Amino acid sequence: MKACFAFLLLVVLSLTPLAAQQTGRLEPGQVVSATLPAGDTLVYDLELAEGRFVVGRVEQEGVDVMVTVTGPGGDRVVRASRVGKGGPEIFTFSTEAAGRYRVEVAPVTEGAGGAVQVRLLRSEPVATTPEGKVDQAAAYFAEDTPGAVVGVVRGGELAFIRGYGAADLTHGVPFDPDTPTNIGSTSKQFTGFALALLASRGALSLDDEVHTYIPELPDFGKPITVRNLLSHTTGYREFVNTLIIAGRQVLQSDYISPDEMIEVVQRQTALQNEPGGEFNYNNTGFSLATRVVEKVTGRPFSEWMRDEVFLPLGMTRTWVRASPSQIIPGRSVGYIPGEGGFQEVRDLHAAQGAGGIYTTPSDMARWMRNFKTAELGGPEVIQALTTPYTLTNGESTNYGLGLFLDTNRGLRRWQHGGNDIAHSSTFIYYPDLDAGYVVFSNYQGVPGGIAGTVAEAFFGEHMEPIERAAGVNVPVATLRRYVGRYEMTTLGGLVVSVELEGQQLRIQVAGQPATALTPTSDTTFSVEGAPARVTFHRDGGEIAERVTFHQDGDHPGRRMVEDRPAVDLASFEGRYFSEELETFYELRMEEDRLVVRHRRFGTAPLTHTEGDTFSGTMPVTQVVFSRDGQGRITGFHAGNGRARDIWFQKVGR
Repeated sequence: MKACFAFLLLVVLSLTPLAAQQTGRLEPGQVVSATLPAGDTLVYDLELAEGRFVVGRVEQEGVDVMVTVTGPGGDRVVRASRVGKGGPEIFTFSTEAAGRYRVEVAPVTEGAGGAVQVRLLRSEPVATTPEGKVDQAAAYFAEDTPGAVVGVVRGGELAFIRGYGAADLTHGVPFDPDTPTNIGSTSKQFTGFALALLASRGALSLDDEVHTYIPELPDFGKPITVRNLLSHTTGYREFVNTLIIAGRQVLQSDYISPDEMIEVVQRQTALQNEPGGEFNYNNTGFSLATRVVEKVTGRPFSEWMRDEVFLPLGMTRTWVRASPSQIIPGRSVGYIPGEGGFQEVRDLHAAQGAGGIYTTPSDMARWMRNFKTAELGGPEVIQALTTPYTLTNGESTNYGLGLFLDTNRGLRRWQHGGNDIAHSSTFIYYPDLDAGYVVFSNYQGVPGGIAGTVAEAFFGEHMEPIERAAGVNVPVATLRRYVGRYEMTTLGGLVVSVELEGQQLRIQVAGQPATALTPTSDTTFSVEGAPARVTFHRDGGEIAERVTFHQDGDHPGRRMVEDRPAVDLASFEGRYFSEELETFYELRMEEDRLVVRHRRFGTAPLTHTEGDTFSGTMPVTQVVFSRDGQGRITGFHAGNGRARDIWFQKVGR
């Protein structure tokens, strides 16, 4: 055995006396085959030295597993459950102290079991160079998994670029630095730039009313401007979320015509908010903005962008993909986790303007260079792009024309994240350093910690120091004050639960697995594996009455009253119709719970929160019933965050 693995000992234990015990050493590449009994857990104990980086892999041959690693003190180090049954579950961790590390392999579904294969891929010193740290953060990716590419930019030039995993699993194509990748909503800054560029040329004004260019939109009696489109402040319904409520199966690549985005607004009965009065992250505005560009220029948005923005900046491997049927040479294929492992999915239809751009880190370096040089558009366009919008109440949104504008550890930051159905992206630019980075992936389950590792490894020296999460010790008595259920008031009544497991807070959105919260102070927590944070507010009381979820803006929530009077769930049963969506919902009792059913998505449970209000999972996260003067239910308003207050009339039992 090689010296670097001399201290590695693997012991396979069973939690039941009837199961066979296996003991022995495991070297990298050696495979241990085992049967995971239903409802049981396989345990692997590793004796490790301090400062080691370990990569393991579980082949899920007949069961979907969750891998949990705990340290010598019993604290959880990592939990991995990203891939469905049939795919590889890769886990990584670093040792901060010498001792016994326990790896537990358990079925995700209660009562399930099946065959697994476990092996150790790597055990090596924790990296000390920026490049090595990023390589280790990307160790989740392998040649038979989806992948990612990381690019670090300084002064408009690439200082680091590397691809990981596969761009195309069908043909075994590796993810290389020049692989064009769908960057999802990170595309929005390009749409904002296009309108600001046209304004600088006198072709339009950002304060022009949208009706000037798209007269077929309804008149809601309030002026809505081009600037409103680009700042998420129109009051229009979010067209993707709206169509999901109507039964559209977006994850199954349901077709969405570009004209349907217009139709969603045309069928909208009222604005969701006063124009300029509320920030509601919304794809509709940016999709409509492409119509403005086409009206002004007389050319398709994708062609105009390539000729007037991409090619002048030397971005030769960047395209607006106007349709999922358009061929992008050498592009990465999108994947999501699912039954049987990874599943290939098509891009979202009608995404251009709000998303839909394929690009590379090399081209994004040229884009960042223009932030500094303003060679295209001039300083006035860059200023327009990076000036935060101010709401009518005087509050700043910290959002420009397609860019979030904030400060990270004392360093100014222009940034945006993006997701299509499968692809994901992170874009960060530090204007005071004229530097930044991108992380692009073709996988929905890309570990969120990669972007944070890149930031710390390459730019941490320029940032204010922070307390390491491991050094923040929040008393259990304090953590208990945060436990409860919270209704997210700007996310369509979405309900999140916060629970305490040992000394670990965990947050769970209805219908999704619970995720660990890592303390960064007594009241703030980072969300494990996601670029998100949570802040609890006690307001002087013993328990937290409010919570704020920080991701793509700040989303407030309020503690739900748990001691609610009993409610007759059966009284809400019936058949309901939305004229706006031309859609029927059926509400029925199943056992002791109320469920909502649509012919295209089956059933989804509704949970009573208070009064006549219920929370749920997608496609609807909030349902608020209405009654007539005699107390009889007449219908309900439904929403799922970005689309809300959609009326469903009761039409029968």
